[in-house]
Amino acid sequence: MYNKKVLDTYANAKNTGEIENADGVGTVGNASCGDIMQISLKIEDDRIVDAKFKTFGCAAAIASSETATEMIKGKTLDEALQIKNADVVEVLEGLPPQKIHCSVLAEEAIAAAIKDYRDKQGK
Repeated sequence: MYNKKVLDTYANAKNTGEIENADGVGTVGNASCGDIMQISLKIEDDRIVDAKFKTFGCAAAIASSETATEMIKGKTLDEALQIKNADVVEVLEGLPPQKIHCSVLAEEAIAAAIKDYRDKQGK
């Protein structure tokens, strides 16, 4: 079902866990499949310096979380918001059609974490 890139990303995820005293946290879920994804961010000077995830879900959800956190590290908040689910799928070299929603969760979790940070900053 999954390609080698997805399986390798899933098996070797290094951004698991959560950032203590995170600047922004976004939690999203998909009720139809039961996947829940949380991304926490450490932000300095409007740039993401660290990102971690906690995901309850399948290999595609975990691989999407890992890919998304890797993609946003070092980016400004606005640059991170430009990352879409199709970008995650491309880096993973494809996902089965029934698993595309996992990449959508990653996009939504990034946006939710950035919104949480901005809300805390009063922006």
